[in-house]
Amino acid sequence: MVFLDFEKPISDLYLQKEKLENIGKKSTLNVDDSILELDKKIEETRIKIYSNLSRWQKVQVARHPERPYTLHYIELLSDNFIELHGDRKFKDDKAIIGGFCKIDGKAIMVIGHQKGRNTKMRQYRNFGMAQPEGYRKALRLMKLAEKFNVPIITFIDTPGAYPGLEAEQRGQAEAIARNLYEMAKLEVPILSFVIGEGASGGALGIGVSDKLFMLEHAWFSVISPESCSSILWRTWEQREIAAEALKLTAQDNFEFGIIDAIIPEPIGGAHTNHEEMAKIIKPFILKELEKLEQLSVKERIKKRIEKLEKIGSVG
Repeated sequence: MVFLDFEKPISDLYLQKEKLENIGKKSTLNVDDSILELDKKIEETRIKIYSNLSRWQKVQVARHPERPYTLHYIELLSDNFIELHGDRKFKDDKAIIGGFCKIDGKAIMVIGHQKGRNTKMRQYRNFGMAQPEGYRKALRLMKLAEKFNVPIITFIDTPGAYPGLEAEQRGQAEAIARNLYEMAKLEVPILSFVIGEGASGGALGIGVSDKLFMLEHAWFSVISPESCSSILWRTWEQREIAAEALKLTAQDNFEFGIIDAIIPEPIGGAHTNHEEMAKIIKPFILKELEKLEQLSVKERIKKRIEKLEKIGSVG
């Protein structure tokens, strides 16, 4: 189990619990009551810490190395997932995955950013930073879903689109802009979930939707706190100040009217219980798709565009 720096009180309690369990194994002492008392204290401490997180701490939770990624949600939520590859122009970008699946028997196209658990897999997935071919693959799959009248779900979790020279040479900006344009007028329902990090155009490239949701400890912003700090102060050391100024949490985005709802996470964050997190998300998917499918195509697109136009409006 990995603990973040502000979770030290929880980490200390787990160490005490581990020591007690070892004593119980090596001796005849009954430590069950003491362990139960520690479990209760761990839960109380976790609730206390997570009910008062700063914006920077929420960013840290969103990046937790044990947090569930897109493939975890696909595995826990759906059946018969068939991954589709390639943009038919350059190559298959491993930072974005997608394909057809079924959720409670309902056919759905699911697309999302994918990160890795260890160094090798992080490199393989390019740390969840998609290149132009990733966004072109996503658009190809969305058009395929539209062809077969299948709704689309996207899972957003990226520190941003890949900023390398080769990505720019292959049209990174155009690929993202094309997705924004095409997604705004897709004829099938689209639901988007920010499950971790939602940074800049990298998030927007698969984030134009009828309904946009954020997990309780996810973040969504035009720029990461570190990059903002680097631009303004020429150092990453002011990232906590930058996080506060950016107002990037789910609560902030809900108040601004950017997202439609905040999805609660298990106490201590989604990384503490992947199965429970998937169970919480599932009703949102089924309920919202049912609502959207009751609208005509014309009405659905009209509402989608009106929603987008309201974001950032003044007066």
